[in-house]
Amino acid sequence: MTITKTLENKKAILSVEGWLDTNSAPELGREIEALSDIESLILDFDKLEYISSAGLRILLSTQKIMNKQGSMVIKNVNEDVMDIFNITGFADFLTIE
Repeated sequence: MTITKTLENKKAILSVEGWLDTNSAPELGREIEALSDIESLILDFDKLEYISSAGLRILLSTQKIMNKQGSMVIKNVNEDVMDIFNITGFADFLTIE
């Protein structure tokens, strides 16, 4: 997995490429934890190929944090990842554009 980070004032854009699974989810978690003072988080999943339950856990905990300090949006989700969001019910509480 590769993460590209762009920071603009209180806004962060993280572009995630590859697989977000048990091996790579902790890396994304560390990147997000380092962004403690942001008010807007955009996760660009244009090149995300797969997400496992470990990746879903990171999204859940991040959504809870961002609900308190701002907003979180997930963009450019492919059909396979969107299917996982729909099946697990994550599509019901995540903001996906």
